[in-house]
Amino acid sequence: MKTTQTFCVRFIAIRKKGNAEKAFIVARITISKKVMDISLKKTISIALWDSKRECIICRTPEAKQINKFIDDTRYRLMECYQQLLLEHKVVSPHAIKELYLGETKVENTLLGLIKYHNTNMKQVLAWGTLKNYITTEKYVRLFLKQKYKNADIFLSSLNYQFITEFEFFLRTCKPLDASNPLTNNGVMKHMERLRKMVTLAYKMEWVPKDPFAQYKLKFKRKEMFFLTAEELEKFEHIELSKKIVSRARDLFVFCCYTGLSYIDLDKLRSNNICIGIDGEYWINTKRQKTDIPVNMPLLPKAYFIIQKYKDEPRVFYRGRLLPFMSNQRLNKYIKEIAQLCGIKKELSFHTARHTFATTVTLTNGVPVETVSKMLGHTKLSTTQVYVHIVKQRISDDMKMLRQKLEGSNHPATKIISR
Repeated sequence: MKTTQTFCVRFIAIRKKGNAEKAFIVARITISKKVMDISLKKTISIALWDSKRECIICRTPEAKQINKFIDDTRYRLMECYQQLLLEHKVVSPHAIKELYLGETKVENTLLGLIKYHNTNMKQVLAWGTLKNYITTEKYVRLFLKQKYKNADIFLSSLNYQFITEFEFFLRTCKPLDASNPLTNNGVMKHMERLRKMVTLAYKMEWVPKDPFAQYKLKFKRKEMFFLTAEELEKFEHIELSKKIVSRARDLFVFCCYTGLSYIDLDKLRSNNICIGIDGEYWINTKRQKTDIPVNMPLLPKAYFIIQKYKDEPRVFYRGRLLPFMSNQRLNKYIKEIAQLCGIKKELSFHTARHTFATTVTLTNGVPVETVSKMLGHTKLSTTQVYVHIVKQRISDDMKMLRQKLEGSNHPATKIISR
């Protein structure tokens, strides 16, 4: 275990209460300002103690024996320190004392907890989610190194102060990925993942109390961008010179008419298309994120895009419905297309899902309960966010209409004024 902490062992004589002439010898371990005393259970005359040399200044057989015991103890404590380093364990005065006295017990650490979680959840979590936990672990390691000058910390040392200091660290530290700086919600996602792991430790009784009990996550609602009907039409019909950009556009438009997320689009196969109760083609799949079944009619424009690629070798022989492209490249091409269309909104591939929920369905009178089912939401309240967006758009449109009517001699204005 690499460490930048300071380590010191000193021997001091502490006067006995009620007897100013006698003292007992104590080994004082100091690591980065943390102190722990170990009594050597040796009583001496205070007048014979040399505090600078840390030994007894007489040559009696008993004094020589005590001085040798002090030297042996110093050497043994140094050995304990080195042993903890070599075994990659938490190095603290308390840990050295336990190892020296032979009282070492297994105590769980924060990084041990993270390793336990990531190992056991490897088969449960999607790779993208597990990768986020690994990133959180990297920030925890960096925090421990900079703040505590150590490579790990006992779970029993976690408290509310540790939690708030880690949040502050995330808000002020240099991001691991310079192209992806930590926003408020990014910080909160790391705090959320750490809380889930610490809560797991609490449930397994690895910690006596939950240090997150009084902590509240503070997410900020992000502006949810979507394409209007006019913008979607521009997106669909703009001329594109590069074939790969045209493919990215097709994948985006397909999700605008199906509401699928990137990961759900990626796992879509030919057996996910079936004949529904109305005799039309339907998509029958499950959301990767929630494992919720998703069943929806396949709208004509989405069906047309499937037909466009059905005979393409790379699609056909891999059993896919549509060509594959990384999310990063899709986001890049979508931004390029938006610029060509004169759309100044901050678009990503996930904008297609928002567009399906708002412009394609809710704006056209599809009930929010139906939209919720097609999106695979576990809670209706998640879908109702889109309803508020649509209402805002209706309000803005009606405000424009009101201004037009007020500036004309339209009969409606006369009726209102009566």
